[in-house]
Amino acid sequence: MITLSRTDQSVIGRWWWTVDRWTLATVFLIATIGVVLIQAASPPVAERIGLDNFHFIQHHVMMLIPTLVVMVAVSLLSPKGVRRLAMIMFLLSLAGVALTLVSGVQIKGATRWIHLPGLSVQPSEFIKPAFAVVAAWMFAQARHTNNVIYFGVCIVFYLMIVALLLLQPDLGMTFVVSAVWFGQFFIAGLPILLVAVLVVCGLSGLVGAYFLFPHVQSRVNRFLDPAAGDNYQVQRALDAFQHGGLWGTGPGQGTVKMTIPDAHADFIFAVAGEELGMLWCLFIVLLFGVVVMRSFARAYSEQSLFVMLQISPAGPPAPPARRVSSPPGRSRPAGRHSAGRPPS
Repeated sequence: MITLSRTDQSVIGRWWWTVDRWTLATVFLIATIGVVLIQAASPPVAERIGLDNFHFIQHHVMMLIPTLVVMVAVSLLSPKGVRRLAMIMFLLSLAGVALTLVSGVQIKGATRWIHLPGLSVQPSEFIKPAFAVVAAWMFAQARHTNNVIYFGVCIVFYLMIVALLLLQPDLGMTFVVSAVWFGQFFIAGLPILLVAVLVVCGLSGLVGAYFLFPHVQSRVNRFLDPAAGDNYQVQRALDAFQHGGLWGTGPGQGTVKMTIPDAHADFIFAVAGEELGMLWCLFIVLLFGVVVMRSFARAYSEQSLFVMLQISPAGPPAPPARRVSSPPGRSRPAGRHSAGRPPS
């Protein structure tokens, strides 16, 4: 059996003693549950649209394996390596989002996808995490150097992203990117007057979206009044939860899922409710809660503003950074930075 000492300074050794192993195990468990749910939900959908029964599960596993490998590989990087990778991914995905407006494929009234040989790519899904890291670095640099240029560049990047997403249009992704960016801006310590201005701008944007985009108006109206429009999938999803009850019907035994058009995608949790039951659904929610809360706890104890902003853009502000002196003869753990010194 291979063991790693705490004094092991290899890449794997430093990774093993600094990575949050509970979070890593929870993510792998969530991925495993996802495979089970895709297997249960996708065959009826594949049969309905004329594909092989195992088409979606095969595609899911083919994408999941390299995704987990990439996740672990990225976790091996230093903060400097993460920053460089995020900048490259941000620029490529920004170009990809712009490309969708020229040669993208229109699906349900929006051009968000680019068809490549063998697969389709939604560039905005890559710009979301990449911009979170890039913005965190720029906010941290602005604080450490007292240079407003970093704030200015970050604002320009944000406006470019919002403009491109609204042209697709993709209001949902715009809202997610905006929420993360505003959260990072707030935690980084912007003036309270600017906070008020951003809140007003955000509320104005939501009101404007309601009147400018018919599909947004329709969704809001249906949320406020379920009888105002077509809520077939939502109603069938509620029926699935009701049918599953507390213990569920058992894996593969659901029947309501057969009538949910997007059971393998946006409504897969309804499949979990029907076949696994409410208790398993609560367990799945708990797993996501573990990842979120452990991330917040990690951010709360972090001394690097750059790392902290990446972890908790929408979480509670971390305490002021403390200067910690290392005992004689002992080096500081890899990936940490002393307060007042810009991250590498």
